[in-house]
Amino acid sequence: MGLISAALSAGGSVLSDQWRDYFYCESLPTEVLLTKGKKKQGKGNDNIISNGSIVSVNEGQCMILVDQGQITEICAEAGEFVYDTSTEPSIFYGDLGENIVNSFKEFYKRLSFAGGTAKDQRVYYINTKEIMGNKYGTVNPVPFRVVDTNVGLDMDIDIRCHGEYSYRIVDPVLFYKNIVGNVKDEFKRDEIDSQLKSELLTALQPAFAKISEMGIRYSALPGHTTEIADALNEVLSKKWTGTYGIKISTFGISSVNASEEDEKTIKELQRAGALKNPNMAAATLASAQAQAMQDAAKNTATGPMMAFAGMNMAQQAGGMNAQQLFAMGAQQQPQAAPQMAPQSAGNSWTCSCGNVNTGNFCPNCGSQRPAAGWTCSCGTVNTGNFCTQCGSPRPN
Repeated sequence: MGLISAALSAGGSVLSDQWRDYFYCESLPTEVLLTKGKKKQGKGNDNIISNGSIVSVNEGQCMILVDQGQITEICAEAGEFVYDTSTEPSIFYGDLGENIVNSFKEFYKRLSFAGGTAKDQRVYYINTKEIMGNKYGTVNPVPFRVVDTNVGLDMDIDIRCHGEYSYRIVDPVLFYKNIVGNVKDEFKRDEIDSQLKSELLTALQPAFAKISEMGIRYSALPGHTTEIADALNEVLSKKWTGTYGIKISTFGISSVNASEEDEKTIKELQRAGALKNPNMAAATLASAQAQAMQDAAKNTATGPMMAFAGMNMAQQAGGMNAQQLFAMGAQQQPQAAPQMAPQSAGNSWTCSCGNVNTGNFCPNCGSQRPAAGWTCSCGTVNTGNFCTQCGSPRPN
């Protein structure tokens, strides 16, 4: 028993009129994964394939011939084929890969009827197109490890996500033997969707573990769907590819969220970790001091002078100030480019509060040292990064 390309044995398009039986399948909709082939002509039993019959295969289909429950022929290439009982079994696996050959050898059984006729032969067509639009959603949160080496963060959080994925039947032999069986008419995707979704959600946890090891943050997961699909296939390879003959093609994430408590904890830890950098700590302190001065200036209860006096006492009792932190940061980055010296007599400058200083911040009120002036090509003297007259950037 075997299949021979009809183009090699006779004159192509008229074969269906010359032979007694003609088996075919119309375009398979996405909700149908397997259907029994139709018999176009012939008066014999629909479950008997006579010698010389024509079997037609369309794109996106894989035809399997089942003889009394055993797969005897496979064809995943588009065209018309002649069924010849005098030849050896044939495998036309098309773009499905050679793994299907191993599955065929494992399950194939040569049948012999001692000269008699077969009792039950069926032609099935399996949908090998990409099956899209499979929705999923995490009812229960999935653990995800968050790692940020910049601030020394390493913690487990719970995330929820939902989206869609697509899959393909890459080994019709395994799909038929382990999932479908000898069905009467057709097998639809909704008969297996629940099982696939359940196993997919179970596989998300180890798959996300692999993704977090790559340094990908949970908020960036929608941009790494290819890596997630690869990780899922790696986790599911034994069950889906090795048993069901199914492989995930694409995996999409519509949204991913951590709990409000976890997100707050991450932000606090990242903020605290960032302050380990003296420059970041100095900038945070300077910003807080500037805000405190604005609030003190608006103080109508005790008066601005009393408020500023309280700020000075707090600064003296608080230990390290912003100027010292900036100095520590400069020591850690000795090759930093020198900044332009401010326009002042020597290295000193006079603050708006009247205090004479040499550092970048006034120890009396916390004001920042004024920026050095520069002259634009249009003749305007400026202190900012852009000319107030023509908008030209400050020269380096």
